[in-house]
Amino acid sequence: MSVTNQAALVVRDALISRGLETPVVENGLSNSDKKQKIEQHFGDIMALMGLDLSDDSLAETPRRIAKMYIDEIFSGLDYENFPKITVIENKMKVDEMVQVSDISLTSTCEHHFVTIDGRATVAYIPKTKVIGLSKINRIVRFFARRPQVQERLTQQILCALQALLETDNVAVSIDAVHYCVKARGVQDESSHTRTTSLGGNFKSKPETRQEFLQGIR
Repeated sequence: MSVTNQAALVVRDALISRGLETPVVENGLSNSDKKQKIEQHFGDIMALMGLDLSDDSLAETPRRIAKMYIDEIFSGLDYENFPKITVIENKMKVDEMVQVSDISLTSTCEHHFVTIDGRATVAYIPKTKVIGLSKINRIVRFFARRPQVQERLTQQILCALQALLETDNVAVSIDAVHYCVKARGVQDESSHTRTTSLGGNFKSKPETRQEFLQGIR
């Protein structure tokens, strides 16, 4: 896959080197080709379920699903959609924690293709570089827009920010509701899952870790 975004290349290479990349294979298909094939196959699935694809309410569903998969909920599989990131020199010499809390995210469980709905808290301690706060939200959203397991999602966000900011001092925590637990299987409507990934001082220094964890609502 050709990637023109330099920040995306840095992040992708970091994930691959640490074994954190989402399991993907290059199939050589354009997005248009993918949409066409998904539409065809999803129509077949609906037909196998006995749904009437000639009905006005259902006729366009395969096309809508295909567009949604490629352009929206799985757009994070394409590094061409990685947010434009510019890190800047830490001229103010900030050396205390920068934390962004309650970042909303919607992802998709890769085991059942149903929704994961949650919030992330991300923090880092700058060294030579800082990043615009909204870019952190965008990075979270990018990796959420893949078939995911929450543990990998948490680590991917951490690894991406470590690579871009050139510091190990990054921490990520995600609290989420999994609809594969809520809507099927055990059908538990109240449980939440929390995952945390810590790097640098957040992992090695108890007081820094505690400061981060106290900021999680």
